[in-house]
Amino acid sequence: MIVIIKPHATPEQLEHVLDRIRQLGLQPMVSTGSERTVVGVLGDERLLAEGALESLPAVEQVMPILKPYKLVSREFKATDTVVQVRGIPFGGRQIQVIAGPCSVETPEQMRAAAAGVKEAGCRLMRGGAFKPRTSPYTFQGVGDEGLDYFRDAADAYDLPIVTELMDVRKIDLFLEKGVDIIQIGTRNMQNFDLLKEVGRLDVPVILKRGLSATIKEWLMAAEYIAAHGNHRIIFAERGIRTFETAYRNVLDVTAIPVMKRETHLPIIVDPSHAGGKAWLVPHLARAAIAAGADGLLVETHPCPEEAWCDADQALSPAQLGTLMGDLRKVAEAIGREI
Repeated sequence: MIVIIKPHATPEQLEHVLDRIRQLGLQPMVSTGSERTVVGVLGDERLLAEGALESLPAVEQVMPILKPYKLVSREFKATDTVVQVRGIPFGGRQIQVIAGPCSVETPEQMRAAAAGVKEAGCRLMRGGAFKPRTSPYTFQGVGDEGLDYFRDAADAYDLPIVTELMDVRKIDLFLEKGVDIIQIGTRNMQNFDLLKEVGRLDVPVILKRGLSATIKEWLMAAEYIAAHGNHRIIFAERGIRTFETAYRNVLDVTAIPVMKRETHLPIIVDPSHAGGKAWLVPHLARAAIAAGADGLLVETHPCPEEAWCDADQALSPAQLGTLMGDLRKVAEAIGREI
């Protein structure tokens, strides 16, 4: 349930509400918006006697949240959440494009990639030091030293970095290297132990949709992160598995407005993994922005034909620059900016 606080309640009165919730064996989560403050109540609501909170001076109304996901729902927070990453907003008017190679390969490759990302006008960079692959015999990523290649290249161009976390044992390394956004990949969307651990961090998280996950399952996965304290969550639609074999995955454009209706958190789209072919990426990227996405994850490589991973879907620096120009026009048409 959520407890709506009166507009003119004092900080002391609010704290009294929080203390009372804790005394009842429940956990309060405060969300302060521009128009109202609400307190989410987590735990077994049967512990609350009828009227146990309504009588408190600061409480305006107590409302049940009917959805199984609580903290990430629109019912908990009616206004859009903007997730800040080193001053760069996800959500709101400005759309973010995160670009970079599928995998970290060499220091030279990462420096060239960072230069291309910056020149195209992107504000953040992606890259995978650890790669989850379908086959155990294919390239699995450079590993720990790859984070150094990535960090050094991105820092030279003042680009925050996004990289995938696959193992809780690597969390300390990610924190040491100053990873700006931790990505939870498709195959780990329901790795609940991993979700709980990133939920304890003060680091933004991109949560990719599972290969066959429903919207509800995706939202419930995010609830694991939020329930452990981390509300800096960005959803990423990357295509779902269906019967179709003409392309890699089916980009679920419908998910964008549905998620906007269901959650206050931002949503971005990965057109590269959805299409699986470089020529498809611009089409899917434009569609995603037109449908209301708050950002994109785009794969680019200094020399796509030489990429060690997912070469077919990587854009060249020139193609990325052209795409950014096209996206600016789409964004302007819907009252936003790249």
